[in-house]
Amino acid sequence: MVRAGRELLVENSLLIPVPLHRRRLWSRQFNQAADLSNFIARQSGADYHPMLLVRSKKTSPQVGLTAKQREKNIRGAFKVTDEGKALVAGRQVVLIDDVFTTGSTVDACTKVLLKAGAMQVDVLTFAIAELGPMK
Repeated sequence: MVRAGRELLVENSLLIPVPLHRRRLWSRQFNQAADLSNFIARQSGADYHPMLLVRSKKTSPQVGLTAKQREKNIRGAFKVTDEGKALVAGRQVVLIDDVFTTGSTVDACTKVLLKAGAMQVDVLTFAIAELGPMK
């Protein structure tokens, strides 16, 4: 991911992982996107802040949902903390996600980050999954 995203990992770029809701994080005990972000930050020297973007609304798991259902499910789920607004303002943000399926999650995160004053938001993801047929 560091090699693939080298043009995004520039001086003053800010790495932010897609967050899990605190209950999901507590049950899993890890956030894949945060683990990836931490590693990328150590390898690239980028600025890493895992707690600036939070999932403030508990959502249903996205697995098995159509693209429209995913978009509706995730709507309003993210916010930038007050501390985050100061750190995001005027910065290039690199949003880290573990799996990109329909883009609804990164779209919702990107909108919130731009509204908080980010100059630009790019997405770096580990895997792209195809949304298979819904039964």
